[in-house]
Amino acid sequence: MTHYDLAIIGSGSGNTLISPEWDDRTVVLVEGGTFGGTCLNVGCIPTKMYVYPAGLAAAAGESSRLGVDLSLEKVRWRDIRDRIFTRIDAISEGGRSYRAEELANVTLIEEHVRLTGERSFRTASGDDVTADQLVIATGSRAVRPAIPGIELPQVHTSDTVMRLEDLPGRLLIIGGGYIAAEFAHVFGAFGTAVTIAVRSGGMLRSLDETVSEVFTEQAARQWDLRRDTDVTQITANGDGSVTARLNGPGGPTDLDVDAVLVAVGRTPNTDTLGAREAGLDLHDDGRLVVDGYQRVLRRGLPVPGLWSLGDVSSDYQLKHVANHEAKVVAHNLLHPGALRPADHRFVPSAVFSHPQVASVGMTEGQALSHADRTGSPIVTAVQHYGSTAYGWAMEDTHGFVKLIAEQQTGRILGAHILGHEASMIIQPVIQAMSFGLDARTMARGQYWIHPALTEVVENALLSLKTG
Repeated sequence: MTHYDLAIIGSGSGNTLISPEWDDRTVVLVEGGTFGGTCLNVGCIPTKMYVYPAGLAAAAGESSRLGVDLSLEKVRWRDIRDRIFTRIDAISEGGRSYRAEELANVTLIEEHVRLTGERSFRTASGDDVTADQLVIATGSRAVRPAIPGIELPQVHTSDTVMRLEDLPGRLLIIGGGYIAAEFAHVFGAFGTAVTIAVRSGGMLRSLDETVSEVFTEQAARQWDLRRDTDVTQITANGDGSVTARLNGPGGPTDLDVDAVLVAVGRTPNTDTLGAREAGLDLHDDGRLVVDGYQRVLRRGLPVPGLWSLGDVSSDYQLKHVANHEAKVVAHNLLHPGALRPADHRFVPSAVFSHPQVASVGMTEGQALSHADRTGSPIVTAVQHYGSTAYGWAMEDTHGFVKLIAEQQTGRILGAHILGHEASMIIQPVIQAMSFGLDARTMARGQYWIHPALTEVVENALLSLKTG
């Protein structure tokens, strides 16, 4: 049995905990998969590196309405893929080498482990490890539903679809969330015939209803969107393609495709870690239960020296949330007498699809429930991109900013943006919410560059009937 001052299971955001303050103490870092975690290797970074060239490709089909005739000559899939993963793989290997070979006080265990107690685990090869403090940062993994044929080599998750040898001519995407939306944009822009099978009546259903409705309309114009449809079977064909059985409103139909992407969600890696067997508290979806200081709970009480961060305990599944929680845990590990809480009040998110979507705070439905509880009425405003000068320049017909605020105080409760660069345009609203700036003060208390697209935010703020 080997004992360490600090043990970290997971090399994503958990890797950032190893700071110079630990140089004179022993640390063990565990990674049973690819070093660097989900975001670096199979998540937000490589997907956005695909999204950018996809946007360039899509421009060829959209520019003619503005008097510019462009044509897409060719998409070099392997060149795009290799450019992305040459960089990603080098970063992953560099991080692994640094931890494994260059830090005398750090031991890297490259095996899967299972908990044997509150601050102990056993490696796959049978070694037992204990620690004074243990951080669980094992992340999440893609869900594979129980569909006959789901294990065929033509069926992928986000872990593998970005490393395909060739661009598929026909792709079926199962799911209607942000992963499905982003990959539909990437492959559709590159020339793949994309079909999306959604069990519900629309896409991005977890977002504000207005956003979901408009995005679903735009999705149906770009891709073959099959709503209220289940995929019940996938069968291999002799030519390397597969046939998917789709059961929708019109009854069962067969669809021949070259590849299938399963994008129905992610599940936390607590089962493979043995968290339940170790007696740790779990949410119904399998996430570890933590308190406001990121301490793991057992029977409702924090376990001394046991912490968690990221997807394994957070329901946000966002890298910027994991990074924030890592900063909180990093402080609390070193300052047990002055713990800092995590701040999850105003967590933004973005969907890098076409159109782009960004959100922060309450949806309209949540705000109405809030109003019922507090007795404080809410107001909403929807401002379209096309109402501003920059929107005229783009001839934009679908982009909008939706704001929700308390009527009496003007406190902004939520913001939802669909359209060009939504992920950047929303940032001033995130700042206002985070620092307590009400809608009227935010709108009138600063200059807004004319004719920048941010004027749509200004006009939405001015349209809120507050105060």
